Amino acid sequence: MKKAYILFIIFVWGVFLTSCKNESDDYTDPRGTDYAGSESCIQCHQKQHETAIHSSHYKASLPATKENILGHFENGKNIFVYDKNTKVVMEERNDSLYQVLYKNGKEIKAYPFDVLFGAKHAQTSGYWKNHYFYELPVSYYKSINNWATSPNYSATKPDFNRKILKECFACHSSNIASKYVTTSSSETYTFMGMEVDDFMSKNTLIYGIDCERCHGPAKTHVQTHLKFPDLKKAQNMVSFRNLNRQQRIDACALCHSGNDKSKLKSRFQFKPGESLSDYFQENPRSKDTLNYDVHGNQLGLLSQSKCFQKSQTMDCITCHNPHQDTPQNHITYSKICMSCHQSTKHTAITLKTISKSGLANNCVECHMPKQDSKAIRFQQSNNPAINSYSLRTHKIAVYPATKN
Repeated sequence: MKKAYILFIIFVWGVFLTSCKNESDDYTDPRGTDYAGSESCIQCHQKQHETAIHSSHYKASLPATKENILGHFENGKNIFVYDKNTKVVMEERNDSLYQVLYKNGKEIKAYPFDVLFGAKHAQTSGYWKNHYFYELPVSYYKSINNWATSPNYSATKPDFNRKILKECFACHSSNIASKYVTTSSSETYTFMGMEVDDFMSKNTLIYGIDCERCHGPAKTHVQTHLKFPDLKKAQNMVSFRNLNRQQRIDACALCHSGNDKSKLKSRFQFKPGESLSDYFQENPRSKDTLNYDVHGNQLGLLSQSKCFQKSQTMDCITCHNPHQDTPQNHITYSKICMSCHQSTKHTAITLKTISKSGLANNCVECHMPKQDSKAIRFQQSNNPAINSYSLRTHKIAVYPATKN
């Protein structure tokens, strides 16, 4: 009887261990067999996951569901008028979302929201057609709490034919593969088996910037730590703590150093710890160090700051936690500034116009003011005025209007 009981316990324990097998063993990642998928990270990194899913990185691209989209679809708030005969209406139909083109009151065509880009300041969308991806002509901007033209689109003529290339996904998603097409008499597209950047396989899209995009392939890491849960030191994984300053900067600069460089290799191939110079080279003819845009070249602007130039350790992570978005009150940033600038003295004029608490709790308002992007401009419906897309500059400095 005792022997039978022991055998039963062994059997139950075996079933339990089988049920706790690594879930990533049954997962096939579009990036290859070295990847485990970010879902596998949750079981050991629950805290990081709970904050990361609300971050701008995670929401850099999203499926176009009603829960994810920012814009209004109610009557009166969902129309962009191009002229008296032409309009685009944002509509919900059978749980799907569309931009519908009307001419003279007649529906011409409904274009679906398939993928959303962005969730913090604005949101642009696009739709799939025959492995090509096209940008929708109307975007949503939080600054005006309304729909307006997509960046640099016409406000008088709707255009549903602008392609979004694979390289755009490279900074807004964790993967998408180009579609390969071989020569065949039955095929419409013949590229002789060569990769074409704008001909993509939507089934390989991994939304947002996930764990493995920044930390590298994790399959072996996950398997090792599930097999040996007592291990305290991370195995088979790139830790940013072990990277030098330039390597940490390069990992962020992959998508935050502008697009004025000549591409050598796809951003999707980059792994943390590698050198960005192996992927891009400077293009002297297009380099404009005095006019880096606030939208795309945060590193270029930061590199002009004395704070950055004089520090041996300052990098992007000094101020930003990539796993979460910083609170809107700027106090967190100011504490970082004050850790190096405790003895900073302001002029009498500044002290008269700004309270001491304001000076201590909002350094960025004066020293990293919001500036208009030169690359992104938009127009509202029935309004000829050009609106600028404003973001906080990463060039830390004393600015003329707020000199102190």
